[in-house]
Amino acid sequence: MQLFFRSRIFAFSNIAALINYSATYAVAFLLSLDLQYTKGFSAEYAGIILITAPFFQMIVSPFAGKLSDRYDSQVLSSIGMGLTALGLFLFIFLNETTPLWYILVVLMILGIGFGIFSSPNINAIMSAVEKRYYGVASGINSTMRLLGQMLSMGIAMMLFAIVIGQVEITPQYYPQFTTSLHWAFILFTVLCVIGIFASLARGKQRGERVVEG
Repeated sequence: MQLFFRSRIFAFSNIAALINYSATYAVAFLLSLDLQYTKGFSAEYAGIILITAPFFQMIVSPFAGKLSDRYDSQVLSSIGMGLTALGLFLFIFLNETTPLWYILVVLMILGIGFGIFSSPNINAIMSAVEKRYYGVASGINSTMRLLGQMLSMGIAMMLFAIVIGQVEITPQYYPQFTTSLHWAFILFTVLCVIGIFASLARGKQRGERVVEG
Protein backbone atom coordinates (compact mmCIF):
# COMPACT_ATOMS: atom_id res chain seq x y z
CA MET A 1 0.00 0.00 0.00
CA GLN A 2 3.02 2.27 0.39
CA LEU A 3 3.18 2.53 -3.40
CA PHE A 4 -0.26 4.17 -3.50
CA PHE A 5 0.42 6.65 -0.71
CA ARG A 6 3.93 7.65 -1.76
CA SER A 7 3.41 8.12 -5.49
CA ARG A 8 0.56 10.14 -6.94
CA ILE A 9 1.48 8.90 -10.42
CA PHE A 10 1.34 5.26 -9.34
CA ALA A 11 -1.97 5.67 -7.51
CA PHE A 12 -3.88 7.57 -10.18
CA SER A 13 -2.45 5.50 -13.04
CA ASN A 14 -3.84 2.37 -11.40
CA ILE A 15 -7.17 4.09 -10.72
CA ALA A 16 -7.30 5.12 -14.38
CA ALA A 17 -6.61 1.51 -15.41
CA LEU A 18 -9.39 0.26 -13.12
CA ILE A 19 -11.86 2.73 -14.61
CA ASN A 20 -10.81 2.03 -18.18
CA TYR A 21 -11.29 -1.72 -17.87
CA SER A 22 -14.56 -1.20 -16.00
CA ALA A 23 -15.84 0.85 -18.92
CA THR A 24 -14.59 -1.27 -21.82
CA TYR A 25 -14.36 -4.96 -20.96
CA ALA A 26 -18.09 -5.75 -21.39
CA VAL A 27 -18.28 -3.96 -24.75
CA ALA A 28 -17.29 -7.05 -26.75
CA PHE A 29 -19.81 -9.15 -24.83
CA LEU A 30 -22.65 -6.67 -25.40
CA LEU A 31 -21.84 -6.16 -29.06
CA SER A 32 -21.57 -9.89 -29.71
CA LEU A 33 -25.15 -10.29 -28.44
CA ASP A 34 -26.36 -7.27 -30.41
CA LEU A 35 -24.78 -8.47 -33.65
CA GLN A 36 -26.30 -11.92 -33.26
CA TYR A 37 -29.73 -10.95 -31.91
CA THR A 38 -30.74 -7.71 -33.57
CA LYS A 39 -28.54 -7.95 -36.70
CA GLY A 40 -28.98 -11.70 -37.23
CA PHE A 41 -25.27 -12.38 -37.81
CA SER A 42 -23.71 -15.74 -37.04
CA ALA A 43 -21.41 -16.07 -34.04
CA GLU A 44 -18.43 -16.48 -36.38
CA TYR A 45 -19.24 -13.33 -38.38
CA ALA A 46 -19.86 -11.35 -35.18
CA GLY A 47 -16.47 -12.49 -33.88
CA ILE A 48 -14.74 -11.34 -37.06
CA ILE A 49 -16.35 -7.91 -36.71
CA LEU A 50 -15.27 -7.63 -33.07
CA ILE A 51 -11.64 -8.29 -34.04
CA THR A 52 -11.56 -4.69 -35.33
CA ALA A 53 -10.90 -3.14 -31.90
CA PRO A 54 -8.02 -5.42 -30.78
CA PHE A 55 -6.55 -5.26 -34.30
CA PHE A 56 -6.18 -1.47 -34.15
CA GLN A 57 -5.04 -1.69 -30.55
CA MET A 58 -2.30 -4.10 -31.64
CA ILE A 59 -1.15 -1.62 -34.30
CA VAL A 60 -1.25 1.48 -32.09
CA SER A 61 0.10 0.13 -28.78
CA PRO A 62 3.79 -0.24 -29.80
CA PHE A 63 3.90 3.31 -31.14
CA ALA A 64 2.12 4.65 -28.07
CA GLY A 65 4.64 2.87 -25.86
CA LYS A 66 7.53 4.47 -27.72
CA LEU A 67 5.89 7.88 -27.54
CA SER A 68 5.49 7.49 -23.77
CA ASP A 69 9.29 7.30 -23.50
CA ARG A 70 9.54 10.74 -25.11
CA TYR A 71 6.36 12.48 -23.98
CA ASP A 72 4.54 12.54 -20.67
CA SER A 73 2.23 9.57 -20.08
CA GLN A 74 -0.31 11.88 -18.44
CA VAL A 75 -1.12 13.47 -21.79
CA LEU A 76 -1.01 10.32 -23.91
CA SER A 77 -3.11 8.23 -21.54
CA SER A 78 -5.66 11.00 -21.19
CA ILE A 79 -5.96 11.29 -24.97
CA GLY A 80 -6.46 7.54 -25.17
CA MET A 81 -9.10 7.65 -22.45
CA GLY A 82 -10.82 10.51 -24.28
CA LEU A 83 -10.97 8.52 -27.54
CA THR A 84 -12.36 5.56 -25.62
CA ALA A 85 -15.04 7.78 -24.08
CA LEU A 86 -15.90 9.05 -27.57
CA GLY A 87 -16.29 5.51 -28.88
CA LEU A 88 -18.51 4.50 -25.97
CA PHE A 89 -20.60 7.63 -26.44
CA LEU A 90 -21.15 6.82 -30.12
CA PHE A 91 -22.36 3.34 -29.17
CA ILE A 92 -25.16 4.89 -27.09
CA PHE A 93 -27.04 5.43 -30.36
CA LEU A 94 -26.80 1.79 -31.40
CA ASN A 95 -30.10 0.31 -32.60
CA GLU A 96 -31.55 -2.23 -35.02
CA THR A 97 -30.94 -0.01 -38.05
CA THR A 98 -27.35 0.98 -37.24
CA PRO A 99 -25.21 0.23 -40.34
CA LEU A 100 -22.26 -2.13 -40.05
CA TRP A 101 -19.77 0.54 -41.15
CA TYR A 102 -20.77 2.67 -38.15
CA ILE A 103 -20.04 -0.20 -35.76
CA LEU A 104 -16.68 -0.86 -37.44
CA VAL A 105 -15.66 2.81 -37.24
CA VAL A 106 -16.57 3.02 -33.56
CA LEU A 107 -14.70 -0.21 -32.82
CA MET A 108 -11.69 1.29 -34.60
CA ILE A 109 -11.91 4.38 -32.37
CA LEU A 110 -12.14 2.19 -29.27
CA GLY A 111 -9.15 0.11 -30.35
CA ILE A 112 -7.01 3.17 -31.06
CA GLY A 113 -8.12 4.80 -27.81
CA PHE A 114 -7.33 1.78 -25.69
CA GLY A 115 -3.99 1.32 -27.46
CA ILE A 116 -2.98 4.93 -26.79
CA PHE A 117 -4.10 4.63 -23.17
CA SER A 118 -2.78 1.22 -22.18
CA SER A 119 0.93 1.28 -23.06
CA PRO A 120 1.69 4.78 -21.68
CA ASN A 121 -0.35 4.05 -18.56
CA ILE A 122 1.58 0.85 -17.81
CA ASN A 123 4.80 2.72 -18.56
CA ALA A 124 3.80 5.36 -15.99
CA ILE A 125 3.04 2.69 -13.38
CA MET A 126 6.32 0.85 -13.81
CA SER A 127 8.36 4.06 -14.07
CA ALA A 128 6.97 5.29 -10.76
CA VAL A 129 8.67 2.52 -8.72
CA GLU A 130 12.18 1.20 -8.21
CA LYS A 131 13.23 -2.05 -9.88
CA ARG A 132 12.77 -4.03 -6.66
CA TYR A 133 9.06 -3.14 -6.73
CA TYR A 134 8.46 -4.12 -10.37
CA GLY A 135 6.82 -7.42 -9.44
CA VAL A 136 4.51 -5.79 -6.91
CA ALA A 137 3.63 -2.95 -9.31
CA SER A 138 2.87 -5.40 -12.11
CA GLY A 139 0.73 -7.50 -9.79
CA ILE A 140 -1.24 -4.47 -8.63
CA ASN A 141 -1.83 -3.40 -12.23
CA SER A 142 -3.08 -6.91 -13.05
CA THR A 143 -5.39 -6.73 -10.04
CA MET A 144 -6.80 -3.42 -11.28
CA ARG A 145 -7.39 -4.99 -14.68
CA LEU A 146 -9.22 -8.02 -13.30
CA LEU A 147 -11.29 -5.91 -10.89
CA GLY A 148 -12.25 -3.64 -13.77
CA GLN A 149 -13.25 -6.58 -15.94
CA MET A 150 -15.36 -8.00 -13.13
CA LEU A 151 -17.08 -4.64 -12.49
CA SER A 152 -17.72 -4.16 -16.22
CA MET A 153 -19.49 -7.51 -16.56
CA GLY A 154 -21.30 -6.88 -13.27
CA ILE A 155 -22.70 -3.61 -14.60
CA ALA A 156 -23.86 -5.31 -17.81
CA MET A 157 -25.54 -8.18 -15.95
CA MET A 158 -27.16 -5.80 -13.48
CA LEU A 159 -28.72 -3.80 -16.30
CA PHE A 160 -29.95 -6.96 -18.00
CA ALA A 161 -31.57 -8.06 -14.75
CA ILE A 162 -33.22 -4.67 -14.21
CA VAL A 163 -34.38 -3.92 -17.75
CA ILE A 164 -34.99 -7.39 -19.24
CA GLY A 165 -35.44 -9.57 -16.18
CA GLN A 166 -34.60 -13.23 -15.69
CA VAL A 167 -35.78 -14.41 -19.09
CA GLU A 168 -34.21 -15.72 -22.25
CA ILE A 169 -33.52 -12.97 -24.78
CA THR A 170 -36.02 -13.77 -27.53
CA PRO A 171 -37.30 -11.44 -30.31
CA GLN A 172 -40.10 -10.14 -28.10
CA TYR A 173 -37.48 -8.83 -25.63
CA TYR A 174 -35.24 -7.18 -28.25
CA PRO A 175 -36.55 -3.65 -27.45
CA GLN A 176 -35.67 -4.15 -23.77
CA PHE A 177 -32.31 -5.57 -24.81
CA THR A 178 -31.57 -2.45 -26.87
CA THR A 179 -32.61 -0.26 -23.94
CA SER A 180 -30.21 -2.10 -21.64
CA LEU A 181 -27.44 -1.54 -24.20
CA HIS A 182 -28.15 2.19 -24.22
CA TRP A 183 -27.96 2.41 -20.45
CA ALA A 184 -24.80 0.30 -20.35
CA PHE A 185 -22.99 2.55 -22.83
CA ILE A 186 -24.23 5.65 -21.01
CA LEU A 187 -22.75 4.36 -17.74
CA PHE A 188 -19.54 3.28 -19.45
CA THR A 189 -19.18 6.70 -21.10
CA VAL A 190 -19.62 8.44 -17.75
CA LEU A 191 -17.02 6.11 -16.22
CA CYS A 192 -14.56 6.92 -18.98
CA VAL A 193 -15.07 10.66 -18.56
CA ILE A 194 -14.28 10.24 -14.86
CA GLY A 195 -11.26 8.22 -15.97
CA ILE A 196 -9.99 11.18 -18.00
CA PHE A 197 -9.89 13.30 -14.84
CA ALA A 198 -8.18 10.46 -12.94
CA SER A 199 -5.59 10.20 -15.69
CA LEU A 200 -4.96 13.96 -15.65
CA ALA A 201 -4.83 14.02 -11.84
CA ARG A 202 -1.70 11.86 -11.76
CA GLY A 203 0.46 14.85 -12.61
CA LYS A 204 3.51 14.94 -14.84
CA GLN A 205 6.38 12.52 -14.50
CA ARG A 206 9.57 14.09 -13.21
CA GLY A 207 11.63 10.98 -12.76
CA GLU A 208 10.65 10.35 -9.12
CA ARG A 209 10.34 6.78 -7.95
CA VAL A 210 8.91 5.20 -4.84
CA VAL A 211 11.71 4.36 -2.42
CA GLU A 212 11.67 2.42 0.78
CA GLY A 213 11.87 4.35 3.97
